[in-house]
Amino acid sequence: MAKKNNIGRRPTGTPRGGRRNQTADPVLEGDDTLVDVVEVRDQGLDFFERNRNAIVYGALAIAALVAIFFIYQTFVKAPAEQEAQAYLQKAQTAFEQDSFAIALEEPAPGAYGFLDIIDEFGGTEAGNLAQYYAAVSYLNLGRYEAAREFANNFDSEGTLLPAMKQGVLGDIESELGNMEAALSHYSEAVERSDKNYVTAGYYLNKLGQLYQHEGRTDEALTAFRRLKQDYGQSPLAAEANKFIGILEGVE
Repeated sequence: MAKKNNIGRRPTGTPRGGRRNQTADPVLEGDDTLVDVVEVRDQGLDFFERNRNAIVYGALAIAALVAIFFIYQTFVKAPAEQEAQAYLQKAQTAFEQDSFAIALEEPAPGAYGFLDIIDEFGGTEAGNLAQYYAAVSYLNLGRYEAAREFANNFDSEGTLLPAMKQGVLGDIESELGNMEAALSHYSEAVERSDKNYVTAGYYLNKLGQLYQHEGRTDEALTAFRRLKQDYGQSPLAAEANKFIGILEGVE
């Protein structure tokens, strides 16, 4: 049986009366006075008239900010990012050839090294990534304090970059002889790697070896066993068996 169509029916309790019976006076219902629609409208118009200039100027200011942001993104940031990326690629080429000092200063005639990219394009993604490369370059050059400064300035986001940042900080602290700090950074690198078995396995291997170096056999075994069990796809998982055998013989 079809349901009755209630469209057009007046809700229960609603007073009858057409438009001809409406007035500007408040409608009474029980002891409560409903808001006079006409009065509210007039108050709104009066508020607008009294604040017309502030409202108009506020709207214009918002529009101007949106326009400025668009212009900056399109005509300033995007070209700067493109230019910085071009310089970064040349510096990366020198870096990959282990020419760390050249990569930092001038990888090619007229080209910017990592240091100049940071100075000139610090607000770009390429400028930020140059901080990481500078840290690794100084680490390889044995300038550990400088390496730490650039590593700390590197703004890492996502899943891979935070692990890489913690990993290089672990290497730096290890070289400086700060073993507890190094262990902490390597542990953080593993956790930041999450399900990435390549980076997680790499830093677990470093963590295990550092524990072994410090004579902390149980913790070293825990690291290598985790590498084998949780990150078996890691290229270093097979090597973990060797360390486990050695450490179990020590126990």
